[in-house]
Amino acid sequence: MAGFFTQFFTWWNGQTLNTRFNTWRHGAKVGEDEFGNVYYTGGVDSEGRQRRWVIYKGYSEASDIPPGWHGWIHHRVDTPPSKETYAPRDWQLPHQPNLTGTYQAYRPKGSILGNEERPRVTGDYDAWTPGG
Repeated sequence: MAGFFTQFFTWWNGQTLNTRFNTWRHGAKVGEDEFGNVYYTGGVDSEGRQRRWVIYKGYSEASDIPPGWHGWIHHRVDTPPSKETYAPRDWQLPHQPNLTGTYQAYRPKGSILGNEERPRVTGDYDAWTPGG
């Protein structure tokens, strides 16, 4: 019963009841990524393009879509990674979710949240003063 209440009262945890119904009625599964997210297509959007959507495994977090699927879901490419042998380019890093707000978030040198000491001022900077 917890699954029903989760789908009924939250939008950030998996799929809502409306998304489940729409997927059942119009969706055709296109593929699944290495994180367990499932991608669907069906119907037409307001611009006349084929509608595409993802049902996340767990919390709905847009940064959980890997690069190959990101291109497909945003209509940058027509062929989904499941229908081709997609290989990331040399310059593409492995997927990493958005870490903002976690202990793994980027904290530059001198950040009040970092554990490093703030760099000393060197004196080579003149502060701006009005009229000066």
